Amino acid sequence: MSLISMPFVDTGVDSLLHVVAAVVMVATVAAMAIGFWKIHELPINKAHKEDHHQIGLITALTWIGFVWHWVWVVAVFVAFVDGEKALRRIRDIWREEHSSKGKPVIENNEGNTNA
Repeated sequence: MSLISMPFVDTGVDSLLHVVAAVVMVATVAAMAIGFWKIHELPINKAHKEDHHQIGLITALTWIGFVWHWVWVVAVFVAFVDGEKALRRIRDIWREEHSSKGKPVIENNEGNTNA
């Protein structure tokens, strides 16, 4: 065997290696497609798991995200961030800021505050 000869050329092993390479290539492309699909469906799965009240919106944004990818990012944000908790936290921070300036914060029976 010389240095310029190719191993496995014109043998049965050559055909077998081509078949193996084709199977590996198809399996890799299939695994990538399945992985992409699983990642893309992440917002919908999270919304169903948490029984999110915006499941329809998240589903629509996820499907639109196939065309416009930035919309998928919005779907992820809506699915993973609880808007009500975030607004309550912002409200509490706002109240803490006002109460630290010397103004007393008084709560009435409905839970509303008056400064």
